[in-house]
Amino acid sequence: MRRIGRRDIIAAILIALLAGAIFTSPPLQVLQGLSLDILTALRGKIIGDRRDPATSPVVVVAIDGETYDTPPFRGSPTQTWTREIGRVLGSITEGGAKVIGFDVIFPSSIEQSEIPFGDAPLGTRMKGFDRDYLIALRQLSDGGKLVLGEILSNDHSDRPYRAQQLAVKNNVRALNVHTDPDDVIRRMPLSFSIDGKPVPAMAVELAARALGAKPEIGPSGTMELSGYAIPSAVPNTLTLNFRGRGRDVPAYSFADLRACVEKGDRDFFHRAFDGKVVLLGTILNFEDRKLTSMRVSRGYDGSPAPRCAPPAPALTQKARSDVAGVFVHATVVRNLIEHDAVTELGFPARTILTIALAAIIACLACTLAPGGAVIAWFALTAVYTAVAVGAFVHALALPLTEPALASLAALAMMIGYRFVLADRDERFLRKSFALYLAPEVIETMVASGKMPALGGEMRNVTMFFSDLSGFSSIAETMTPGELVTLMNEYLSAMTDIIEGHGGYVDKYIGDSIVAMFGAPADDPAHARNAVHAALKCHEKLADLNANNPAFAGHGLSHRIGLNSGEAVVGNIGSRRRFNYTVMSDTVNVASRLEGANKYYGTAIMASEATVAQSGDTFAWRELDAIRVMGRGESIRVFEPLAEKGAESVAQAKVTAAYAEGLACWRAREFTKAADTFERTAPSDPASASFAKRARALAASPPPPDWTPVNILEGK
Repeated sequence: MRRIGRRDIIAAILIALLAGAIFTSPPLQVLQGLSLDILTALRGKIIGDRRDPATSPVVVVAIDGETYDTPPFRGSPTQTWTREIGRVLGSITEGGAKVIGFDVIFPSSIEQSEIPFGDAPLGTRMKGFDRDYLIALRQLSDGGKLVLGEILSNDHSDRPYRAQQLAVKNNVRALNVHTDPDDVIRRMPLSFSIDGKPVPAMAVELAARALGAKPEIGPSGTMELSGYAIPSAVPNTLTLNFRGRGRDVPAYSFADLRACVEKGDRDFFHRAFDGKVVLLGTILNFEDRKLTSMRVSRGYDGSPAPRCAPPAPALTQKARSDVAGVFVHATVVRNLIEHDAVTELGFPARTILTIALAAIIACLACTLAPGGAVIAWFALTAVYTAVAVGAFVHALALPLTEPALASLAALAMMIGYRFVLADRDERFLRKSFALYLAPEVIETMVASGKMPALGGEMRNVTMFFSDLSGFSSIAETMTPGELVTLMNEYLSAMTDIIEGHGGYVDKYIGDSIVAMFGAPADDPAHARNAVHAALKCHEKLADLNANNPAFAGHGLSHRIGLNSGEAVVGNIGSRRRFNYTVMSDTVNVASRLEGANKYYGTAIMASEATVAQSGDTFAWRELDAIRVMGRGESIRVFEPLAEKGAESVAQAKVTAAYAEGLACWRAREFTKAADTFERTAPSDPASASFAKRARALAASPPPPDWTPVNILEGK
């Protein structure tokens, strides 16, 4: 995880502010509506939102395709339907309906027709045709049971013809809708200014009469109805809550109701309409279709209601992106009666929430790798969407598309910022020092944002020194190209093993390798890892000699020295040029042990400190007690054979004989020591060397103050 600096925090804040301001700005106001569409779809998909149509306080009487195909309506103009409409409305009122609203407008009467009919216009012949209908309208209006609809317009209003207006004593309310810039209806007007006075919209008027209350303007400036403060994100509007996607409103076919009147089934009208708000409107596939916030989830033209007379036509109701306009008004009525209109956040709250989520993603994009930041964006968006859907179940609409898109934009901008500016220095550091410093050191530099400087610290480490035996003489027989190929193969193989065990290669000196375990990265098992690496390096060299063409015929061998202890590690050198390296007596001893291998014919030699710190992981052979050049104290040295329990039978036999001979040597029993060492001398160079020394002392015994310490004169 990347460390955040002050500049990064400022950049994240500025990016979040910019992204939030862009995606909540007026030109992108369409995103607010899209959020409602998506929330409606997700709520319907995840939660279900199915409600029993029988519980709906509002029902629709539909002038539908069945009506147009049923006598006496088939083939006749709608102006001639008024008598039948009056009869059906009377039965609905007798059934106990609270109020009836017209979502259909009859702007003219058949009595006004100028179509020639014989020697006089048709209208003259039809005088008195609407009398019964107008009487029915007057009776329903006088009882407060009827409201006619009209369309207000500055250019051409659409109103019921004059006789109807007089019959209902101007109980006419507007059916106008509120359309968003993308031509989608998500909110509905609550009132309209007529002659300088606010007049409730059709749906508000119907709900008010059903509740027995009058709309009022509350102290906050919002409209209140029967104690319900109608939430209005856009002034004087109600945000539609299509909780049932249209299927929660029963739809009665007008043709069926007309047949029910003929049948005289008053009980049906009582069961269907008692206590209900009734809306008369058209449900056709080609007329008065509205795009609403159900356009993504796809809504329904109501739920087919129980029938009274003829059987239902064989029609399959399908979800559509548009719905009949009458269900928009029905939804408003239900939202008002049930106090279930959607509450939207105002512009300040939406902007703050959008900026907050964008800021979170910007900060994550600043600390994580691009792939991780994208995953974090998906995760945060999913969690926030779940919260938004949960809130929408309770009719609270949180912004959805604005925060999602703003945070995505913030993610892209922050990644761009990092690539162009913030990570430029990091890339420079990594590229510049990757071949010279340990990865851990580079990570420390990147995390701190500082260039390396002089300084060190005391650490417990294990030093690893290796050198090829007799390499100078071998190099003389090779061309420069062959030599470079050989060394690159050898050093690469050894380095991979060292680094694979957590070691850090300090430097190469010709054919020699200086490495340390336990720094720069802290490693409590550094001694054990160093021994593992030494054994693997020895095995790898044997494999290279046998299988690599560059090593063919050379029979290379190497010596490795291991020592553990305290050392100063850090950036050491001059103020202008330094290396990450290590210094201490621990380093010097490891170097001497590498050279001491040639006195015993061994490949790996470790100090007693390394043996102690590596635990019981390995099988060891104690070689001797030695005093190396430049050091006054003697140390016991050991040879690692294999992991514990993995040593061969031959190794175990040689180790036992060697231990016996060493004990005799230290007891000054030189002849016995020589005999013991000579038993394994043919197969063990260390035993052969000790046998020779024991014979010499047996022939010329040392003075009484002799100590069993081998003083090495060379490096």
